[in-house]
Amino acid sequence: MGRNKFSQKEIEKIGKLLKLKNAGTRYQQKMIRHTLRVDYEFNISDFNVQGKAFGYDELQECIRRERILILDDATIEAMKAKRARDKARDEAARQAEAIESGEAVDWQEVQKEWDAYYGTPSNSPRGEKKVSG
Repeated sequence: MGRNKFSQKEIEKIGKLLKLKNAGTRYQQKMIRHTLRVDYEFNISDFNVQGKAFGYDELQECIRRERILILDDATIEAMKAKRARDKARDEAARQAEAIESGEAVDWQEVQKEWDAYYGTPSNSPRGEKKVSG
């Protein structure tokens, strides 16, 4: 599930991308959908009727029906910052759980062990010092 709250600037850019998507080739459509998902967290499937194309007119209809809300830039930036913090927290928790269960290795700890065994990171694994210059 993506976002349903956007700034006016984002809505304008999303609208342009949707116009391009409907006029593009299959590959271009795929790339535009990817951009919408990654850059704007806009998932067409959150708003369209399955099997129907979703374009600029459907975007405007979603705004009119308030399925998509337009907020000021400061509010959107605060929401994005909170979402990024939440993602980072959740990823750290997943990583800690994976390390604890043995599914993953704590690469930072392994790096410390490597450095302790072979010396500082500026030394090569064979113990030869790197030559600078």
